[in-house]
Amino acid sequence: MNIIEFITANLSTIIALAATGVVAGILAGLLGVGGGIVIVPVLYFLFQGFGVSAESAMLVATATSLATIVPTSVSSIRSHNQKGNVDFELLKRWGGFILLGVLLGSWLVTRVDGAILTAMFAIIATLSALNMLLRTGKSALFQQLPGKAGQTMMGTSIGFFSSMVGIGGGTISVPLLTLFNYPAHKAVGTAAAIGLIISLPAALTMLILGITPSDAPAGTLGLVNLFGFMCIVPLTVLFAPVGASLGAKLDAAKLKKIFALVLLFTGLRMLIQPFL
Repeated sequence: MNIIEFITANLSTIIALAATGVVAGILAGLLGVGGGIVIVPVLYFLFQGFGVSAESAMLVATATSLATIVPTSVSSIRSHNQKGNVDFELLKRWGGFILLGVLLGSWLVTRVDGAILTAMFAIIATLSALNMLLRTGKSALFQQLPGKAGQTMMGTSIGFFSSMVGIGGGTISVPLLTLFNYPAHKAVGTAAAIGLIISLPAALTMLILGITPSDAPAGTLGLVNLFGFMCIVPLTVLFAPVGASLGAKLDAAKLKKIFALVLLFTGLRMLIQPFL
């Protein structure tokens, strides 16, 4: 099958994956949310629509999402670093522990049932949505970061849970840092760097050690769908500035609440799917 025949045979998949990249890019620029929190559920339901089982869909969605975060996080780090918003001292303290959590989490992804990952993502998405709805603009609960033991636990947990559910770290690290009175702009900038520490080793682990499910979508190597990666990444990068431009014209706070409601619904839908 030549490239034209392949594209023709998979045209609907290409269009759906391209749309995923567009939506993820616009939302990332518009609301400042990480692409993974959008890409994972979209791919999860999309792959099922093409006949992939829910368990396999979640495994491939998780790994593919992490792969797409690698190039987008590099671009994001440059942008935030130019503004002085990347805390390299924090990264030095946390980097090794984040990596430890990532290696453990991404290895587990290659060994566990996809239903476990679905439940974990659903819980994290639901908590993230509730945080956006209920805690936006609220004061920090603590005045400073905890001691060495507490920060070790924070870094390891961010790496572990983010790699297991296919997100870059911002979904967990930004609200966690701001909870401890950490400047919001630095939390977002540093989260971009944390995203690279998470996504690169996690995606490689799932690419090399992952066993491709028998019903995985076309173009899947290990657990990473290369076809999805190539469709999503360019459009995510291209449309993130569009989202940022829209954010300057629209009420981003109100849109963030709408997104939080959609995310809450998505999380709950993924949580109850096995019982339907």
